[in-house]
Amino acid sequence: MIHEDHVTLLRDGVVGGGRVWADLGAGTGAFTLALADLLGPDGEIYAVDKDRGALSRLGEAMRARFPAVAWHALVADFARPLSLASLDGVVMANSLHFVRQKDSVLQLVRGYLKPGGRLLLVEYNADRGNPWVPHPLSYETWVGVARHNGFPQTRLLARVPSRFLREIYSALSW
Repeated sequence: MIHEDHVTLLRDGVVGGGRVWADLGAGTGAFTLALADLLGPDGEIYAVDKDRGALSRLGEAMRARFPAVAWHALVADFARPLSLASLDGVVMANSLHFVRQKDSVLQLVRGYLKPGGRLLLVEYNADRGNPWVPHPLSYETWVGVARHNGFPQTRLLARVPSRFLREIYSALSW
């Protein structure tokens, strides 16, 4: 996928959804950069990942491409409590599928959000994984998991083909 694909997957969930967001499992930041593109210079982003080197590379890309966007790198495991609060939104792009038991993580995420905050999931549209994507969730499965964890509303935003598990979707839950 290219930057425009990442932007397409996030656009309808981010636009009009506030200015302070977190990207949990940011890695080198393909979706963090898309988030910065959509939020513009008034945005503020918390990029969370366990890999300090990946966040360092993300920092270089942010400074080069989106120098006006405020951002913070947090070297941490998003499956454990973080010092985040009053977020307008959280992006979990290709990160939740690394978590077998999703409920505890989703309860943490819900606690980081303002009332009416948004959870934007980007995931492979499959319920069976492989060694690289161990625990994906199809869109249909995600609707139920989201509802069970305090996100009663979910809307499918976009789908893009993937040569890896056929398709990736984005969904907005609130």
